[in-house]
Order: sequence, then structure tokens, then C-alpha cells
Amino acid sequence: MHRFHHPPTLDDIADLAEHAFSAIPEELRILVRGVTILVDEVVEEEIAQELGFESPWAITGLYRRPPRTQNTVLDAPMEHDTITLYRGPILLEWIETGEDLFRLVRNILIQEVAHHFGISDADIERIEGEG
Repeated sequence: MHRFHHPPTLDDIADLAEHAFSAIPEELRILVRGVTILVDEVVEEEIAQELGFESPWAITGLYRRPPRTQNTVLDAPMEHDTITLYRGPILLEWIETGEDLFRLVRNILIQEVAHHFGISDADIERIEGEG
């Protein structure tokens, strides 16, 4: 368990995410081999609005897949899929819920991967409860 005596930094969240990613079930990790995990302070307001959120502070993570429509089977993709975790909203949820930060980050990663691949909310809850 990770204990913090100061608000976790972007680097702290990135370290947690690296460890949390290795703690998600292999069935999900296999789906996103090569995914890049980034950490930013808060999602851009325009992106939050595009996704239908009133506030960027409601988004703790975001899975993005670069457009592949211009690639042929012979082209190598120019970018990797990314999961961006947003420190500010994560810390707000951490404070509000009192949940262990490692577990919270792990569950956000699970949710992002699962939602991207169309896994049901019931299965997400089951997977989150296994860790």
C-alpha cells in the first residue's frame, strides 16, 4: 500500500499507474498490449464537452485510439493507444471516497480498458472486486 504525506504529484500517479496496470487482470492487459499510460492534471475543457461532460473535473481517465483510417495493412501505426489519467479529478475522488489511491487508480485503468472494449458494467464491477 502506498502512503503519501503530501499530495501525490504527476510522477507519483504515473508510478502508481505502472504498478496498478500490472495488477489488472491479464484478460484486460492482453487487450491493450503496448498501450501508453500518461498522466495529466485535468482533461481539456473542449474534450470534456465533446464527451458530454459538464466539467473536466468529472473525468478521471480517458482511453484514446489514434485514427487508423489512413493506414493500410502495410503501414505501421504512427501512434500508440493511450490511457490518460487525470491527477486533479483522481485526487478529488480519492479525498471524497477515502478509497486507497492504488486501488482507485487500478479501477480507473480497468474501467477505461473495459469501456473501450465494450465490457459490461456488471463485468467491470466483478473485475474490480477481484483485486
